[in-house]
Amino acid sequence: MVWTNLSLSPGSTAVSGHTSKDLCIIYHLYKKYVSTGGSVGAFNSIRTVHTRIGLLSHRENIHETDMGEKILLLAPLVLLVLGCAEGQRYRNYYARDYLGRDLYEHGRSISDNLVTCGPHTCGVGAHCIHGSVRPVCACLPGYSGDALTQCVKIECIDNSECRSHQSCVNQHCIDPCAGACGSNANCDVRNHIPVCSCPPGYTGNPFSSCRIADPEEACHPSPCGANTKCHVANNQAICTCLPGYRGSPLTGCRHECESDGECGAQQSCRDFKCISPCGDCGVNADCETVSAHRAICKCPRGYFGDPYRICSAECTSDSECPSYKPACVYNACIDPCINACGTNAECHLRGLTPVCSCPRNMTGDPFSYCRPFEARDLCEPNPCGANAKCTPGHDRTGAERPVCTCPTGYIGNALVSCERGECELDSQCSDNLACVGYRCVDPCLGNTQCGSGAVCMARRHIAVCTCQNGRNGDALVNCYDTQSVVATGRYYRYKRDGNYSSQPEPEAPKNPAAPAVVITELKEANTETKVEEKKE
Repeated sequence: MVWTNLSLSPGSTAVSGHTSKDLCIIYHLYKKYVSTGGSVGAFNSIRTVHTRIGLLSHRENIHETDMGEKILLLAPLVLLVLGCAEGQRYRNYYARDYLGRDLYEHGRSISDNLVTCGPHTCGVGAHCIHGSVRPVCACLPGYSGDALTQCVKIECIDNSECRSHQSCVNQHCIDPCAGACGSNANCDVRNHIPVCSCPPGYTGNPFSSCRIADPEEACHPSPCGANTKCHVANNQAICTCLPGYRGSPLTGCRHECESDGECGAQQSCRDFKCISPCGDCGVNADCETVSAHRAICKCPRGYFGDPYRICSAECTSDSECPSYKPACVYNACIDPCINACGTNAECHLRGLTPVCSCPRNMTGDPFSYCRPFEARDLCEPNPCGANAKCTPGHDRTGAERPVCTCPTGYIGNALVSCERGECELDSQCSDNLACVGYRCVDPCLGNTQCGSGAVCMARRHIAVCTCQNGRNGDALVNCYDTQSVVATGRYYRYKRDGNYSSQPEPEAPKNPAAPAVVITELKEANTETKVEEKKE
């Protein structure tokens, strides 16, 4: 007897290029054929996902000569059974099996009478469908399993249907950390995937075992190269080059330099290090430039000596300086007047303070430029008073001097201040006043306009002289009493050439009652007074 045990796993649905449907038809036809010959026995129905199929052969006499042929005949039959079972399982339909009945696709029998669905025809979680010949059992939507015994609710199909800290395994959402990491290891689920790590202070393989870490274990043995230093930070070995060495600390470090050519243009190689050559300069010296890896040293301003040894100050106080350069500035004795004043200017020291001035025959800004004196410079800046006018002129000795005058219409002291006058025309004054010297004054003021015995009266801005009270004569010269002259005689004495002489009695006026009237008009023109006389 030949006994064959096969475990069927989900996967392939085709054998040797045939579909599961084709294989099932071939299988049933082959079974019917074999049953006529009696060489193959009973067929156990397919019920679970992992189906176990047993093929029992009849006990019969097998000759050694045809044993190989029997085995070759049995192998294709097994493949046909597997293909048919897989095709029906993935369609989630399981036909109700009856031993000894002929079956073909979708579980229908060609020889059985019509059978209806009953309450116990299918398993839990499955439903029964009436076929054209036989009932068909199928798992409900969202369920999976053997429709003839029990269908279980599907929890998930992939990780997206589970929470972020769970994974979908065998259609169930479970904790993926269960048994995923080694001992003493931490497990964190990141996007449904377990991530194993050793906790702080531990080291090792988190998938097998974590152990307490030795702080210096990472550097023993040292993973660093030659001329390096190894230290541990965060349980990691850190490699650095030793002082004076450079390069890759993982492969090995070497001296920073062995010649000046290995350093930059501003450095030189000293004791295998690239450093600034300015250290060659002496005390108080300045390192100005570096040329060809060598320093150029100089003493600063006010210092003297060898710049490669020591530079000393010329002075520390003014008392240490000579008279021709008496000031100590930045440790150097200098003349404060040097470059202190402008072009052509003179510099004089008051103590140590420079005082700049232009020479007597020059003018300008002594801090910038002095130029020869010109006549217009007499009035720049204006030396006169407020509102006064300055014009170049000369004094009594002929020397050039500024002349200050008040402009037209102004009065006052031109050296102090000029103010606008009261008037420029008589019409700007009242009728009894005249405009004299830009002031409104009484033209009869002082009674100097008229003669002796005359009376002065201001009318229309001018002085009017009259002989009144019976007097007669020239009001600008003398007014005399007519009656007294007649009483004394026809002659009066007058003085001529120092002698008194007699004169005939003057002819009496035609109208003795009308007194002589003299009108005097005072006008100022260029500080002169013009007098006009009129007689009636």
